[in-house]
Amino acid sequence: MTLTQQDISREIDDERKEYLAAGEVRHHPARDYAPYRSSALRHPLHPPVTVHDPEAVELSGPVFGVTDVTETDADLTLAHAGEPLGERITVTGRVLDRAGRPVRGQLVELWQANAAGRYAHLRDQHPAPLDPNFTGFGRCLTDDRGAYAFTTVKPGAYPWRNHDNAWRPAHIHFSLFGTAFTQRLVTQMYFPGGPDLAPAGHPDTLTVHGYVHDGAGTPVPDAIVEIWQPGPDGDRSGAPGSLRRDPVTGGYAGRDGVTFTGFGRIATDADGHWAARTLPPGGVPYLSVCVFARGLLHHLYTRIYLPGPATDADPLLAGLAPERRATL
Repeated sequence: MTLTQQDISREIDDERKEYLAAGEVRHHPARDYAPYRSSALRHPLHPPVTVHDPEAVELSGPVFGVTDVTETDADLTLAHAGEPLGERITVTGRVLDRAGRPVRGQLVELWQANAAGRYAHLRDQHPAPLDPNFTGFGRCLTDDRGAYAFTTVKPGAYPWRNHDNAWRPAHIHFSLFGTAFTQRLVTQMYFPGGPDLAPAGHPDTLTVHGYVHDGAGTPVPDAIVEIWQPGPDGDRSGAPGSLRRDPVTGGYAGRDGVTFTGFGRIATDADGHWAARTLPPGGVPYLSVCVFARGLLHHLYTRIYLPGPATDADPLLAGLAPERRATL
């Protein structure tokens, strides 16, 4: 039986309900997280062995120093003779301990797919181009503030075999060693941008947000909300290619950070909440909305009206009872 996104979303929802019912705070996911199919055969079957003298383990373990990491290791765009394809970005942050103090001189490693969503690895054989000028690995040491910085390119999304038509969104992998090798943390960083209809930094940007609940008032954590609208000048054409991925970068062809696309797609979070950043629509006082969710056999089409004189005069709203009009 081929698993679908709905199957996986249902499992994630069940796992979250069990976690909340247990009332125990866990800082790391279970090693055998069923919705992540690869974990089924890759998690340890035996509990960890308690080490009574962790410092002795460190004395016999590997070490590294400032001579092992060079200044150019943090720039993933300099590893080859040519320029890599894709949008160049700077990834920066700080490593802090639980008390908020900087962790100095610690090794931070990064690895990622290229701009087309493909890793430079023999096991990655999906039909996206390799970039001969991008390997996708870097490392650096944190400074006195616990800060690190990498220069790289924004990775693309890529398909994976967890379930039918499964795609992993753009992300970067991190490894942080802390003050000892036994403290190593491996995690990932994701990118915003799916909810952005408006160009970055536009002075008229507004945020539209809401919640998706089922008939019992329970949040729907796996819904997709799509918004489309005319631009501030009333133009309904949007940006060509705003729904089509660029075959090289993996990004949306019309989403260049300058052109208004008129379309956005947002996933709800664990509380059913979603938010989109856009511009006021010209010519009409509303945003058109489509909601996809498990259990909705037909997509739900609706509108979000913005306050103002044009909304008060809208013929559709004028024909509704006050209590129904208030829901829009």
